[in-house]
Amino acid sequence: MQTVNTLDMLRTALRQLRGDGKLIALVPTMGALHEGHLTLVRRGHEVADCVVASIFVNPKQFGPNEDLNAYPRQLAADAALLEGEGCALLWAPAVEAMYPTGFATNISVAGISDGLCGAARPGHFDGVATVVCKLFQQVQPDVALFGEKDFQQLAVIRAMARDLDLTHPHVGAIIGVPTVREADGLAMSSRNRYLSPDQRVAATGMPRAMQTAIARLDSGADVAAVLAELEAEIIAAGFASVDYAVLADSTSLAPLTILTAAPARLLVAARIGGTRLIDNMAVNPLQA
Repeated sequence: MQTVNTLDMLRTALRQLRGDGKLIALVPTMGALHEGHLTLVRRGHEVADCVVASIFVNPKQFGPNEDLNAYPRQLAADAALLEGEGCALLWAPAVEAMYPTGFATNISVAGISDGLCGAARPGHFDGVATVVCKLFQQVQPDVALFGEKDFQQLAVIRAMARDLDLTHPHVGAIIGVPTVREADGLAMSSRNRYLSPDQRVAATGMPRAMQTAIARLDSGADVAAVLAELEAEIIAAGFASVDYAVLADSTSLAPLTILTAAPARLLVAARIGGTRLIDNMAVNPLQA
């Protein structure tokens, strides 16, 4: 695997890959890789000839009181994991390479980025959209892969790519890959490492409560009542607060007050200790 950290090096490496007629899959990451990221790489090998991964801790998606400086950085270990999965190329730019002096452009995807995590983290999805747009322009992959664990992020990226015509002719498809979970059900996340042993045990209460809520929805229970019970169960599990617990349309992320025939998603964000965890699960649409 080749590692590059300047645009000139990246372009040279990509020309070599494309010169062999290979289809390229892009897996954008912020590093601190875990099995969820590696699953994206494996999926990339299934849909393309080679995988290009990026590692960039994007300062534009962190708020002033968030954990940019504390975010784990382990480039050598991450590179070894990617190489072990057969990744062809690692794009690992410095901040100055992505945002050179005078950089003044911001991409904002209105509507779909406003609620949920967007409400709690103003400007976060502007930073996500801006950096992903740059990665698409830099790598020009045939396919790009993102985890469904960050479901709102995936929806924002799809909307941006549609609106800016980024899916033609270069980014042929944006693929969402199902959330990878620990054996006890907790969604894999780089932020799980911030949890104390007791918090790690308590955190499993969130996916369990979500599964219970989905079963209640499937049985025809009132949506508002189910969501209220879900919040209460998450707090009872040991979380300090719930930022949101929402049933939403899977495409628009518009909140739903009743279950319909359209695909829906249950999305939750909650805080335990100093860590904010998010999760989401598909909800079966109402059967005719």
